[in-house]
Amino acid sequence: MNQVVQQSLKPKGMPEVRCLFPVPVYFTSRDLDLVVENEKEKKEIVDIIKEGMTENYQNLQSDNSHIFDTKLHNLKKFIEGHIKTYVKNILNPVEELDFYITQSWINLNKPGHGHFKHSHANSILSGIYYIATVENDGVSFHDPNAKIKHHLAFESKEDERGEYVQKGISQSAAADMRVNTGDLLIFPSWLEHGVERNPKATTNRISLAFNTFVNGTFGCEQQLNELILS
Repeated sequence: MNQVVQQSLKPKGMPEVRCLFPVPVYFTSRDLDLVVENEKEKKEIVDIIKEGMTENYQNLQSDNSHIFDTKLHNLKKFIEGHIKTYVKNILNPVEELDFYITQSWINLNKPGHGHFKHSHANSILSGIYYIATVENDGVSFHDPNAKIKHHLAFESKEDERGEYVQKGISQSAAADMRVNTGDLLIFPSWLEHGVERNPKATTNRISLAFNTFVNGTFGCEQQLNELILS
């Protein structure tokens, strides 16, 4: 079904810009004061890191890539609840679908390090939970249409002070989202993202990433496009 674009109540002749087809990035925060087993959770995270981390460019990645199979059960339950909310309110499938976490792993960035731009293959929704953030922490999401938008190679111009004027949001190739400890992001797995180097960081940046897939029925038997996953 096509989405109806609502007409604004602006006076006639008043110009406006309507941004169509946005990419939904779900954002919420966890109330850490309500985590009953907080100390147990911290210990499990330390144990996962001690079990082994493999360097992937500047990012350290836990050797355990199925953390939620055996550890951090309360955190898994929190994330699963918000995955269901995302599916219900954003995807809104006709038939009920069972989204489940396929892989989960910890990322660690030492002070001044970042994480290269990437997306998550073989997954429908992906997410990041922030265990420990640093000063001015954030994640950069990259516009999949950036090459098309920059086909004419618009350049930023210098102002009267010799400083470059920032491009409008419609021409930006990336959008930065600030994050804090306890924040959770869920987004389409194809959306490229990364972490810029942070020269102000003085401690390790720790996050938990995850991928998902789905069980259920897609399409319709009568229209010859039915797909049953179980």
